[in-house]
Amino acid sequence: MRSLDWVVLFLTLGGIISYGLWRARGKQTTDSYLRAGRTMPWYAMALSIMATQASAITFISTTGQAYVDGMRFIQFYLGLPIAMVILSVTAVPIFHRANVYTAYEYLEQRFDSKVRLLVSILFLIQRGLAVGLALAAPAIVLTVILGWSSEATTLFMGVTVIAYTVAGGVKAITWTDFQQMLIMMFGLGMALITAIWMLPAHIGFTGALAVAGGAGKLNPIVTAFSWNDRYNLWSGIFGGMFLALSYFGCDQSQVQRYLTGSSIAQSRLSLLFNAVAKLPMQFTILLTGCIVFAFFTFEQPPLLFQKNAQARIEQSAEYPALKGRYDAAFLKRRAAAENIGNDREAYQTAHQEFEVVRKEGSKLAERLLGEKGFNDTNYIFLNFVTTYLPVGLVGLVIAAILGAAMSVISGEINSLATVSVIDVYRRYWKKDASDRHYLWAARGATAFWGLYAVVTAQFARNMGSLVEAVNLLGSFFYGGILGVFVLAMYTKRVGPWAAFIGVIAGEAAIFTLHYSGMASFLWYNVAGCLVVIAVGLAISFFEKKPVA
Repeated sequence: MRSLDWVVLFLTLGGIISYGLWRARGKQTTDSYLRAGRTMPWYAMALSIMATQASAITFISTTGQAYVDGMRFIQFYLGLPIAMVILSVTAVPIFHRANVYTAYEYLEQRFDSKVRLLVSILFLIQRGLAVGLALAAPAIVLTVILGWSSEATTLFMGVTVIAYTVAGGVKAITWTDFQQMLIMMFGLGMALITAIWMLPAHIGFTGALAVAGGAGKLNPIVTAFSWNDRYNLWSGIFGGMFLALSYFGCDQSQVQRYLTGSSIAQSRLSLLFNAVAKLPMQFTILLTGCIVFAFFTFEQPPLLFQKNAQARIEQSAEYPALKGRYDAAFLKRRAAAENIGNDREAYQTAHQEFEVVRKEGSKLAERLLGEKGFNDTNYIFLNFVTTYLPVGLVGLVIAAILGAAMSVISGEINSLATVSVIDVYRRYWKKDASDRHYLWAARGATAFWGLYAVVTAQFARNMGSLVEAVNLLGSFFYGGILGVFVLAMYTKRVGPWAAFIGVIAGEAAIFTLHYSGMASFLWYNVAGCLVVIAVGLAISFFEKKPVA
Protein backbone atom coordinates (compact mmCIF):
# COMPACT_ATOMS: atom_id res chain seq x y z
CA MET A 1 0.00 0.00 0.00
CA ARG A 2 1.12 3.53 -0.78
CA SER A 3 0.88 6.65 1.36
CA LEU A 4 -2.51 7.75 0.00
CA ASP A 5 -3.92 4.29 0.70
CA TRP A 6 -2.84 4.51 4.33
CA VAL A 7 -4.38 7.96 4.65
CA VAL A 8 -7.69 6.74 3.17
CA LEU A 9 -7.64 3.63 5.36
CA PHE A 10 -7.06 5.38 8.68
CA LEU A 11 -9.30 8.37 7.96
CA THR A 12 -12.15 6.04 6.97
CA LEU A 13 -11.84 3.73 9.97
CA GLY A 14 -11.15 6.56 12.41
CA GLY A 15 -14.14 8.51 11.17
CA ILE A 16 -16.46 5.49 11.42
CA ILE A 17 -15.44 4.63 14.99
CA SER A 18 -15.58 8.26 16.12
CA TYR A 19 -19.07 8.65 14.68
CA GLY A 20 -20.29 5.52 16.47
CA LEU A 21 -18.91 6.66 19.82
CA TRP A 22 -20.36 10.15 19.31
CA ARG A 23 -23.83 8.71 18.69
CA ALA A 24 -23.50 6.61 21.88
CA ARG A 25 -22.49 9.56 24.08
CA GLY A 26 -24.37 10.30 27.28
CA LYS A 27 -25.12 8.49 30.51
CA GLN A 28 -25.19 4.72 30.14
CA THR A 29 -27.36 2.16 31.88
CA THR A 30 -27.49 -1.59 31.43
CA ASP A 31 -30.48 -1.12 29.13
CA SER A 32 -28.81 1.52 26.97
CA TYR A 33 -25.57 -0.49 26.85
CA LEU A 34 -27.21 -3.79 25.85
CA ARG A 35 -30.42 -2.66 24.04
CA ALA A 36 -29.72 0.99 23.14
CA GLY A 37 -32.76 1.87 25.26
CA ARG A 38 -34.91 0.41 22.45
CA THR A 39 -34.59 3.63 20.43
CA MET A 40 -33.00 2.53 17.12
CA PRO A 41 -34.64 3.32 13.74
CA TRP A 42 -35.18 0.55 11.18
CA TYR A 43 -32.51 1.66 8.71
CA ALA A 44 -29.76 1.61 11.34
CA MET A 45 -30.85 -1.83 12.53
CA ALA A 46 -31.14 -3.10 8.94
CA LEU A 47 -27.59 -2.19 7.99
CA SER A 48 -26.28 -3.33 11.38
CA ILE A 49 -27.89 -6.76 10.87
CA MET A 50 -26.39 -6.96 7.40
CA ALA A 51 -22.99 -5.73 8.59
CA THR A 52 -22.92 -8.21 11.49
CA GLN A 53 -23.39 -11.03 9.00
CA ALA A 54 -21.33 -9.51 6.17
CA SER A 55 -18.02 -9.92 7.93
CA ALA A 56 -14.55 -9.72 6.42
CA ILE A 57 -15.11 -13.41 5.71
CA THR A 58 -17.79 -12.37 3.21
CA PHE A 59 -15.46 -10.08 1.27
CA ILE A 60 -12.29 -12.14 1.52
CA SER A 61 -13.54 -15.69 1.42
CA THR A 62 -16.73 -15.48 -0.67
CA THR A 63 -14.87 -13.87 -3.57
CA GLY A 64 -12.24 -16.60 -3.27
CA GLN A 65 -15.00 -19.20 -3.04
CA ALA A 66 -16.41 -17.97 -6.37
CA TYR A 67 -12.91 -18.00 -7.89
CA VAL A 68 -12.36 -21.69 -7.11
CA ASP A 69 -15.93 -23.09 -7.02
CA GLY A 70 -18.08 -20.68 -8.99
CA MET A 71 -21.31 -18.94 -8.04
CA ARG A 72 -23.25 -21.92 -6.73
CA PHE A 73 -22.66 -20.68 -3.18
CA ILE A 74 -25.45 -18.12 -3.87
CA GLN A 75 -27.91 -21.00 -3.35
CA PHE A 76 -26.94 -20.95 0.32
CA TYR A 77 -29.03 -17.74 0.63
CA LEU A 78 -32.13 -18.78 -1.32
CA GLY A 79 -34.08 -19.58 1.83
CA LEU A 80 -33.15 -16.33 3.58
CA PRO A 81 -35.96 -14.09 2.22
CA ILE A 82 -38.57 -16.68 3.28
CA ALA A 83 -37.04 -16.87 6.75
CA MET A 84 -37.05 -13.09 7.13
CA VAL A 85 -40.77 -12.86 6.36
CA ILE A 86 -41.55 -15.66 8.84
CA LEU A 87 -39.48 -14.03 11.59
CA SER A 88 -41.03 -10.62 10.96
CA VAL A 89 -44.47 -12.10 11.56
CA THR A 90 -43.57 -14.35 14.50
CA ALA A 91 -40.32 -13.79 16.42
CA VAL A 92 -40.18 -10.00 16.32
CA PRO A 93 -43.50 -9.31 18.09
CA ILE A 94 -42.97 -12.19 20.55
CA PHE A 95 -39.54 -10.94 21.68
CA HIS A 96 -40.63 -7.31 21.83
CA ARG A 97 -43.69 -8.06 23.94
CA ALA A 98 -41.67 -10.30 26.25
CA ASN A 99 -39.41 -7.26 26.93
CA VAL A 100 -36.26 -9.44 27.07
CA TYR A 101 -32.57 -8.63 26.75
CA THR A 102 -31.80 -12.00 25.15
CA ALA A 103 -33.76 -14.53 23.13
CA TYR A 104 -33.01 -17.13 25.77
CA GLU A 105 -34.81 -15.22 28.53
CA TYR A 106 -37.98 -16.00 26.60
CA LEU A 107 -37.27 -19.74 26.92
CA GLU A 108 -37.43 -19.46 30.70
CA GLN A 109 -40.71 -17.59 30.45
CA ARG A 110 -42.11 -20.39 28.28
CA PHE A 111 -40.34 -23.41 29.83
CA ASP A 112 -37.94 -23.09 32.78
CA SER A 113 -34.40 -22.11 33.77
CA LYS A 114 -32.70 -25.36 32.72
CA VAL A 115 -33.88 -25.01 29.10
CA ARG A 116 -32.74 -21.39 29.08
CA LEU A 117 -29.33 -22.34 30.49
CA LEU A 118 -28.82 -25.24 28.05
CA VAL A 119 -29.55 -23.12 24.99
CA SER A 120 -27.49 -20.21 26.37
CA ILE A 121 -24.50 -22.55 26.76
CA LEU A 122 -24.94 -23.86 23.21
CA PHE A 123 -24.96 -20.27 21.96
CA LEU A 124 -21.84 -19.35 23.95
CA ILE A 125 -19.96 -22.37 22.59
CA GLN A 126 -20.99 -21.81 18.97
CA ARG A 127 -20.65 -18.04 18.84
CA GLY A 128 -17.50 -18.09 20.95
CA LEU A 129 -15.83 -20.31 18.37
CA ALA A 130 -17.25 -18.35 15.44
CA VAL A 131 -15.90 -15.02 16.68
CA GLY A 132 -12.39 -16.46 16.39
CA LEU A 133 -13.05 -17.24 12.72
CA ALA A 134 -14.36 -13.72 12.20
CA LEU A 135 -11.16 -12.27 13.65
CA ALA A 136 -8.95 -14.60 11.60
CA ALA A 137 -10.18 -13.05 8.34
CA PRO A 138 -8.98 -9.47 8.96
CA ALA A 139 -5.78 -10.92 10.41
CA ILE A 140 -5.21 -12.34 6.94
CA VAL A 141 -5.63 -8.83 5.52
CA LEU A 142 -3.00 -7.26 7.76
CA THR A 143 -0.66 -10.23 7.35
CA VAL A 144 -0.74 -9.76 3.57
CA ILE A 145 -0.34 -5.98 3.73
CA LEU A 146 2.11 -5.54 6.61
CA GLY A 147 3.87 -8.87 6.75
CA TRP A 148 3.10 -9.17 10.46
CA SER A 149 2.70 -12.50 12.19
CA SER A 150 -0.85 -13.80 12.60
CA GLU A 151 -0.48 -13.46 16.38
CA ALA A 152 0.37 -9.76 16.08
CA THR A 153 -2.43 -9.01 13.62
CA THR A 154 -5.15 -10.73 15.66
CA LEU A 155 -3.98 -8.92 18.78
CA PHE A 156 -4.01 -5.56 16.98
CA MET A 157 -7.51 -6.05 15.57
CA GLY A 158 -8.84 -7.53 18.79
CA VAL A 159 -7.64 -4.67 20.98
CA THR A 160 -9.04 -2.07 18.54
CA VAL A 161 -12.49 -3.63 18.51
CA ILE A 162 -12.54 -4.26 22.26
CA ALA A 163 -11.74 -0.59 22.95
CA TYR A 164 -14.77 0.95 21.22
CA THR A 165 -17.14 -1.95 21.98
CA VAL A 166 -16.44 -1.80 25.72
CA ALA A 167 -16.81 1.98 25.69
CA GLY A 168 -19.95 2.42 23.60
CA GLY A 169 -22.06 -0.74 23.87
CA VAL A 170 -24.69 -1.78 21.34
CA LYS A 171 -25.66 1.79 20.37
CA ALA A 172 -22.10 2.59 19.29
CA ILE A 173 -21.93 -0.76 17.51
CA THR A 174 -25.16 -0.18 15.59
CA TRP A 175 -24.24 3.31 14.36
CA THR A 176 -20.71 2.17 13.57
CA ASP A 177 -22.16 -0.75 11.60
CA PHE A 178 -24.44 1.65 9.74
CA GLN A 179 -21.48 3.66 8.45
CA GLN A 180 -19.32 0.59 7.85
CA MET A 181 -21.99 -1.08 5.73
CA LEU A 182 -22.24 1.97 3.48
CA ILE A 183 -18.45 1.93 3.02
CA MET A 184 -18.53 -1.83 2.41
CA MET A 185 -21.11 -1.58 -0.37
CA PHE A 186 -19.26 1.31 -2.01
CA GLY A 187 -15.90 -0.46 -1.76
CA LEU A 188 -17.34 -3.67 -3.18
CA GLY A 189 -18.89 -1.83 -6.09
CA MET A 190 -15.62 -0.06 -6.87
CA ALA A 191 -13.68 -3.34 -6.73
CA LEU A 192 -16.08 -4.94 -9.23
CA ILE A 193 -15.99 -1.93 -11.56
CA THR A 194 -12.19 -1.84 -11.40
CA ALA A 195 -11.91 -5.58 -12.15
CA ILE A 196 -14.10 -5.12 -15.24
CA TRP A 197 -12.21 -1.99 -16.32
CA MET A 198 -8.83 -3.77 -16.08
CA LEU A 199 -9.85 -6.63 -18.36
CA PRO A 200 -8.28 -6.61 -21.85
CA ALA A 201 -10.20 -4.19 -24.08
CA HIS A 202 -11.17 -6.88 -26.58
CA ILE A 203 -12.51 -9.14 -23.81
CA GLY A 204 -14.75 -6.81 -21.81
CA PHE A 205 -17.51 -7.85 -19.44
CA THR A 206 -19.29 -10.29 -21.76
CA GLY A 207 -15.99 -11.95 -22.68
CA ALA A 208 -15.14 -12.31 -18.99
CA LEU A 209 -18.47 -14.05 -18.40
CA ALA A 210 -17.75 -16.43 -21.28
CA VAL A 211 -14.32 -17.27 -19.82
CA ALA A 212 -15.71 -17.77 -16.31
CA GLY A 213 -18.61 -19.80 -17.67
CA GLY A 214 -16.29 -21.99 -19.73
CA ALA A 215 -14.45 -22.90 -16.54
CA GLY A 216 -17.72 -23.79 -14.79
CA LYS A 217 -17.83 -20.71 -12.56
CA LEU A 218 -21.23 -19.35 -13.66
CA ASN A 219 -23.30 -22.02 -11.94
CA PRO A 220 -25.67 -20.12 -9.63
CA ILE A 221 -28.42 -22.76 -9.73
CA VAL A 222 -27.83 -26.50 -9.48
CA THR A 223 -31.12 -28.40 -9.75
CA ALA A 224 -29.73 -31.92 -9.30
CA PHE A 225 -30.58 -33.21 -5.81
CA SER A 226 -27.92 -34.79 -3.61
CA TRP A 227 -27.78 -35.10 0.16
CA ASN A 228 -23.99 -34.68 0.04
CA ASP A 229 -23.86 -31.71 -2.33
CA ARG A 230 -23.41 -28.63 -0.15
CA TYR A 231 -24.91 -26.17 -2.59
CA ASN A 232 -27.91 -26.97 -4.75
CA LEU A 233 -31.38 -25.53 -5.18
CA TRP A 234 -32.97 -27.83 -2.59
CA SER A 235 -30.35 -27.56 0.14
CA GLY A 236 -30.38 -23.78 -0.37
CA ILE A 237 -34.15 -23.32 -0.11
CA PHE A 238 -34.80 -25.75 2.72
CA GLY A 239 -31.48 -26.05 4.55
CA GLY A 240 -30.72 -22.38 4.00
CA MET A 241 -34.15 -21.35 5.25
CA PHE A 242 -33.78 -23.37 8.45
CA LEU A 243 -30.29 -21.98 9.03
CA ALA A 244 -31.51 -18.40 8.45
CA LEU A 245 -34.49 -18.95 10.77
CA SER A 246 -32.13 -20.02 13.53
CA TYR A 247 -29.42 -17.45 12.83
CA PHE A 248 -31.72 -14.43 12.61
CA GLY A 249 -34.39 -15.73 14.96
CA CYS A 250 -32.46 -17.50 17.73
CA ASP A 251 -28.85 -16.27 17.59
CA GLN A 252 -28.36 -13.43 20.05
CA SER A 253 -25.88 -11.65 17.77
CA GLN A 254 -28.78 -11.01 15.39
CA VAL A 255 -31.75 -10.93 17.77
CA GLN A 256 -29.99 -8.24 19.81
CA ARG A 257 -30.00 -5.97 16.77
CA TYR A 258 -33.77 -5.85 16.39
CA LEU A 259 -34.35 -5.89 20.15
CA THR A 260 -32.95 -2.34 20.01
CA GLY A 261 -35.82 -1.23 17.76
CA SER A 262 -38.11 1.58 18.87
CA SER A 263 -41.17 -0.47 17.85
CA ILE A 264 -42.26 -3.79 16.40
CA ALA A 265 -42.82 -2.12 13.03
CA GLN A 266 -39.27 -0.68 12.97
CA SER A 267 -37.76 -4.07 13.82
CA ARG A 268 -39.83 -5.79 11.15
CA LEU A 269 -38.68 -3.29 8.52
CA SER A 270 -35.05 -4.02 9.39
CA LEU A 271 -35.51 -7.72 8.67
CA LEU A 272 -37.57 -7.18 5.53
CA PHE A 273 -34.87 -4.88 4.16
CA ASN A 274 -32.39 -7.74 4.54
CA ALA A 275 -34.84 -10.09 2.82
CA VAL A 276 -34.72 -7.83 -0.24
CA ALA A 277 -31.07 -6.71 -0.19
CA LYS A 278 -29.07 -9.75 0.96
CA LEU A 279 -29.31 -11.86 -2.20
CA PRO A 280 -28.26 -9.06 -4.59
CA MET A 281 -25.32 -8.21 -2.33
CA GLN A 282 -24.09 -11.81 -2.22
CA PHE A 283 -24.59 -12.15 -5.97
CA THR A 284 -22.42 -9.09 -6.53
CA ILE A 285 -19.68 -10.43 -4.24
CA LEU A 286 -19.66 -13.80 -6.04
CA LEU A 287 -19.73 -12.11 -9.44
CA THR A 288 -16.68 -10.09 -8.38
CA GLY A 289 -14.84 -13.35 -7.67
CA CYS A 290 -15.74 -14.66 -11.12
CA ILE A 291 -14.56 -11.46 -12.82
CA VAL A 292 -11.28 -11.66 -10.87
CA PHE A 293 -10.95 -15.24 -12.14
CA ALA A 294 -11.36 -14.00 -15.72
CA PHE A 295 -8.82 -11.23 -15.09
CA PHE A 296 -6.24 -13.75 -13.90
CA THR A 297 -6.89 -15.82 -17.00
CA PHE A 298 -5.23 -13.06 -19.03
CA GLU A 299 -2.91 -11.58 -16.37
CA GLN A 300 -0.69 -14.29 -14.91
CA PRO A 301 -1.31 -14.81 -11.18
CA PRO A 302 1.34 -16.09 -8.77
CA LEU A 303 1.55 -19.86 -8.44
CA LEU A 304 0.33 -19.42 -4.86
CA PHE A 305 -1.66 -16.39 -3.68
CA GLN A 306 -0.31 -16.69 -0.14
CA LYS A 307 2.92 -14.64 -0.29
CA ASN A 308 4.77 -16.44 2.50
CA ALA A 309 4.05 -19.82 0.94
CA GLN A 310 5.07 -18.54 -2.50
CA ALA A 311 8.36 -17.26 -1.12
CA ARG A 312 9.00 -20.59 0.59
CA ILE A 313 8.48 -22.77 -2.48
CA GLU A 314 10.66 -20.42 -4.57
CA GLN A 315 13.59 -21.48 -2.37
CA SER A 316 13.13 -25.19 -3.12
CA ALA A 317 15.01 -27.20 -5.73
CA GLU A 318 11.72 -28.34 -7.31
CA TYR A 319 10.52 -24.82 -8.01
CA PRO A 320 12.33 -23.99 -11.33
CA ALA A 321 10.84 -26.99 -13.13
CA LEU A 322 7.43 -26.40 -11.58
CA LYS A 323 7.56 -22.72 -12.52
CA GLY A 324 8.39 -23.62 -16.13
CA ARG A 325 5.37 -25.92 -16.35
CA TYR A 326 3.20 -23.29 -14.68
CA ASP A 327 4.22 -20.56 -17.16
CA ALA A 328 3.56 -22.89 -20.09
CA ALA A 329 0.16 -23.93 -18.70
CA PHE A 330 -0.83 -20.29 -18.20
CA LEU A 331 0.12 -19.30 -21.74
CA LYS A 332 -1.78 -22.27 -23.13
CA ARG A 333 -4.89 -21.40 -21.12
CA ARG A 334 -4.71 -17.74 -22.11
CA ALA A 335 -4.44 -18.60 -25.79
CA ALA A 336 -7.36 -20.99 -25.48
CA ALA A 337 -9.41 -18.31 -23.68
CA GLU A 338 -8.78 -15.91 -26.56
CA ASN A 339 -10.35 -18.50 -28.87
CA ILE A 340 -13.10 -19.72 -26.52
CA GLY A 341 -15.84 -18.74 -28.96
CA ASN A 342 -14.52 -21.21 -31.53
CA ASP A 343 -13.23 -24.03 -29.31
CA ARG A 344 -14.70 -24.17 -25.82
CA GLU A 345 -13.44 -27.70 -25.14
CA ALA A 346 -9.82 -26.71 -25.78
CA TYR A 347 -10.15 -23.94 -23.21
CA GLN A 348 -11.66 -26.29 -20.64
CA THR A 349 -8.84 -28.79 -21.16
CA ALA A 350 -6.22 -26.06 -20.83
CA HIS A 351 -7.86 -24.79 -17.66
CA GLN A 352 -7.82 -28.26 -16.11
CA GLU A 353 -4.12 -28.65 -16.94
CA PHE A 354 -3.40 -25.26 -15.36
CA GLU A 355 -5.23 -26.25 -12.18
CA VAL A 356 -3.25 -29.50 -11.95
CA VAL A 357 0.02 -27.55 -11.87
CA ARG A 358 -1.38 -25.14 -9.27
CA LYS A 359 -2.39 -28.06 -7.07
CA GLU A 360 1.14 -29.40 -7.30
CA GLY A 361 2.35 -26.04 -6.01
CA SER A 362 -0.06 -26.29 -3.09
CA LYS A 363 1.17 -29.78 -2.27
CA LEU A 364 4.77 -28.55 -2.37
CA ALA A 365 3.89 -25.72 0.03
CA GLU A 366 2.07 -28.17 2.28
CA ARG A 367 5.18 -30.35 2.48
CA LEU A 368 7.66 -27.52 2.97
CA LEU A 369 5.57 -25.58 5.49
CA GLY A 370 4.37 -28.65 7.34
CA GLU A 371 0.77 -27.42 7.04
CA LYS A 372 -1.61 -30.24 6.23
CA GLY A 373 -4.40 -29.19 3.90
CA PHE A 374 -2.71 -25.97 2.67
CA ASN A 375 -5.27 -23.69 1.05
CA ASP A 376 -4.84 -20.15 -0.30
CA THR A 377 -8.49 -19.42 -1.22
CA ASN A 378 -8.73 -16.62 1.33
CA TYR A 379 -5.78 -14.75 -0.22
CA ILE A 380 -7.04 -14.52 -3.82
CA PHE A 381 -9.10 -11.33 -3.60
CA LEU A 382 -6.53 -9.61 -1.40
CA ASN A 383 -3.78 -10.34 -3.90
CA PHE A 384 -5.86 -8.73 -6.64
CA VAL A 385 -6.73 -5.69 -4.51
CA THR A 386 -3.22 -4.93 -3.25
CA THR A 387 -1.50 -5.63 -6.59
CA TYR A 388 -3.78 -4.16 -9.23
CA LEU A 389 -6.20 -1.59 -7.81
CA PRO A 390 -5.36 2.13 -8.27
CA VAL A 391 -3.79 4.13 -5.45
CA GLY A 392 -6.36 5.34 -2.94
CA LEU A 393 -8.89 2.72 -3.96
CA VAL A 394 -6.74 0.03 -2.32
CA GLY A 395 -7.03 1.86 0.99
CA LEU A 396 -10.80 2.20 0.56
CA VAL A 397 -11.35 -1.50 -0.18
CA ILE A 398 -9.10 -2.53 2.71
CA ALA A 399 -11.06 -0.14 4.94
CA ALA A 400 -14.27 -1.83 3.76
CA ILE A 401 -12.88 -5.27 4.61
CA LEU A 402 -11.58 -4.20 8.02
CA GLY A 403 -14.82 -2.31 8.67
CA ALA A 404 -16.73 -5.50 7.94
CA ALA A 405 -14.47 -7.36 10.34
CA MET A 406 -14.98 -4.84 13.12
CA SER A 407 -18.75 -4.95 12.60
CA VAL A 408 -19.09 -8.65 13.12
CA ILE A 409 -16.50 -8.95 15.90
CA SER A 410 -17.96 -6.08 17.91
CA GLY A 411 -21.48 -7.39 17.47
CA GLU A 412 -20.54 -10.92 18.44
CA ILE A 413 -18.54 -10.09 21.55
CA ASN A 414 -21.32 -7.73 22.63
CA SER A 415 -23.94 -10.48 22.22
CA LEU A 416 -21.70 -13.00 24.00
CA ALA A 417 -21.32 -10.53 26.86
CA THR A 418 -25.08 -9.97 26.99
CA VAL A 419 -25.85 -13.69 27.28
CA SER A 420 -23.02 -14.19 29.79
CA VAL A 421 -24.30 -11.43 32.07
CA ILE A 422 -28.09 -11.70 31.63
CA ASP A 423 -28.57 -15.45 31.19
CA VAL A 424 -25.77 -16.75 33.41
CA TYR A 425 -24.23 -14.17 35.77
CA ARG A 426 -27.36 -12.26 36.79
CA ARG A 427 -29.53 -15.38 36.77
CA TYR A 428 -27.26 -17.66 38.84
CA TRP A 429 -24.50 -15.66 40.57
CA LYS A 430 -25.59 -12.10 41.36
CA LYS A 431 -29.37 -11.77 41.25
CA ASP A 432 -29.97 -8.49 43.07
CA ALA A 433 -27.05 -6.19 42.28
CA SER A 434 -27.36 -2.56 41.16
CA ASP A 435 -27.76 -1.49 37.55
CA ARG A 436 -24.28 0.02 37.65
CA HIS A 437 -22.86 -3.34 38.77
CA TYR A 438 -24.39 -5.14 35.76
CA LEU A 439 -23.20 -2.39 33.43
CA TRP A 440 -19.61 -2.93 34.53
CA ALA A 441 -20.11 -6.69 34.43
CA ALA A 442 -21.21 -6.34 30.79
CA ARG A 443 -18.13 -4.29 29.99
CA GLY A 444 -15.89 -6.86 31.67
CA ALA A 445 -17.56 -9.71 29.80
CA THR A 446 -17.13 -7.81 26.53
CA ALA A 447 -13.39 -7.49 27.16
CA PHE A 448 -13.17 -11.18 28.09
CA TRP A 449 -14.85 -12.39 24.91
CA GLY A 450 -12.71 -10.05 22.82
CA LEU A 451 -9.55 -11.58 24.26
CA TYR A 452 -11.05 -15.04 23.80
CA ALA A 453 -11.55 -14.24 20.10
CA VAL A 454 -7.88 -13.29 19.79
CA VAL A 455 -6.83 -16.67 21.17
CA THR A 456 -9.23 -18.85 19.14
CA ALA A 457 -8.41 -16.99 15.91
CA GLN A 458 -5.02 -18.73 15.92
CA PHE A 459 -6.73 -22.03 15.10
CA ALA A 460 -8.56 -20.73 12.02
CA ARG A 461 -5.63 -19.94 9.76
CA ASN A 462 -5.59 -23.18 7.76
CA MET A 463 -9.29 -24.05 7.63
CA GLY A 464 -9.64 -23.41 3.91
CA SER A 465 -12.59 -21.26 2.87
CA LEU A 466 -13.53 -19.35 6.04
CA VAL A 467 -17.05 -18.65 4.79
CA GLU A 468 -17.69 -22.39 4.61
CA ALA A 469 -15.99 -23.02 7.96
CA VAL A 470 -18.11 -20.47 9.84
CA ASN A 471 -21.38 -21.76 8.37
CA LEU A 472 -20.43 -25.37 9.07
CA LEU A 473 -19.72 -24.44 12.67
CA GLY A 474 -23.07 -22.70 13.00
CA SER A 475 -24.89 -25.68 11.52
CA PHE A 476 -23.67 -27.89 14.37
CA PHE A 477 -25.91 -25.92 16.75
CA TYR A 478 -28.53 -23.92 14.84
CA GLY A 479 -30.94 -26.80 14.17
CA GLY A 480 -31.18 -27.80 17.81
CA ILE A 481 -31.65 -24.20 18.96
CA LEU A 482 -34.28 -23.48 16.31
CA GLY A 483 -36.23 -26.59 17.26
CA VAL A 484 -36.70 -25.54 20.87
CA PHE A 485 -37.88 -22.07 19.84
CA VAL A 486 -40.43 -23.65 17.51
CA LEU A 487 -41.69 -25.73 20.45
CA ALA A 488 -41.79 -22.60 22.62
CA MET A 489 -43.66 -20.39 20.16
CA TYR A 490 -46.00 -22.82 18.43
CA THR A 491 -46.92 -25.50 20.97
CA LYS A 492 -48.76 -25.25 24.26
CA ARG A 493 -48.53 -28.80 25.60
CA VAL A 494 -44.76 -29.37 25.44
CA GLY A 495 -43.19 -29.00 28.89
CA PRO A 496 -39.68 -28.17 30.15
CA TRP A 497 -38.29 -31.71 30.30
CA ALA A 498 -39.62 -32.58 26.86
CA ALA A 499 -37.99 -29.47 25.42
CA PHE A 500 -34.72 -30.10 27.27
CA ILE A 501 -34.40 -33.71 26.09
CA GLY A 502 -35.50 -32.66 22.60
CA VAL A 503 -32.57 -30.25 22.29
CA ILE A 504 -30.09 -32.92 23.39
CA ALA A 505 -31.59 -35.39 20.91
CA GLY A 506 -31.42 -32.81 18.12
CA GLU A 507 -27.75 -32.10 18.77
CA ALA A 508 -27.02 -35.85 18.86
CA ALA A 509 -28.73 -36.23 15.47
CA ILE A 510 -26.66 -33.39 13.98
CA PHE A 511 -23.33 -34.82 15.08
CA THR A 512 -24.40 -38.27 13.92
CA LEU A 513 -25.08 -36.87 10.46
CA HIS A 514 -21.74 -35.10 10.42
CA TYR A 515 -19.55 -38.01 11.46
CA SER A 516 -21.44 -40.52 9.32
CA GLY A 517 -21.14 -38.32 6.23
CA MET A 518 -24.77 -38.98 5.35
CA ALA A 519 -25.59 -35.39 4.33
CA SER A 520 -23.99 -32.00 3.74
CA PHE A 521 -23.99 -29.39 6.49
CA LEU A 522 -27.03 -27.35 5.37
CA TRP A 523 -29.22 -30.38 6.05
CA TYR A 524 -27.97 -30.47 9.67
CA ASN A 525 -30.20 -27.47 10.35
CA VAL A 526 -33.31 -29.21 9.01
CA ALA A 527 -32.58 -32.54 10.71
CA GLY A 528 -31.70 -31.03 14.09
CA CYS A 529 -34.81 -28.86 14.18
CA LEU A 530 -37.17 -31.67 13.18
CA VAL A 531 -35.67 -34.09 15.71
CA VAL A 532 -36.10 -31.57 18.54
CA ILE A 533 -39.74 -31.02 17.57
CA ALA A 534 -40.47 -34.74 17.14
CA VAL A 535 -38.83 -35.78 20.42
CA GLY A 536 -40.41 -32.90 22.35
CA LEU A 537 -43.89 -33.71 21.04
CA ALA A 538 -43.43 -37.46 21.60
CA ILE A 539 -42.34 -37.03 25.23
CA SER A 540 -45.11 -34.56 25.97
CA PHE A 541 -47.65 -36.99 24.53
CA PHE A 542 -46.79 -39.55 27.21
CA GLU A 543 -46.47 -37.00 30.02
CA LYS A 544 -49.38 -36.59 32.37
CA LYS A 545 -51.54 -33.75 31.16
CA PRO A 546 -51.49 -30.91 33.72
CA VAL A 547 -54.67 -30.15 35.60
CA ALA A 548 -56.24 -26.90 34.47
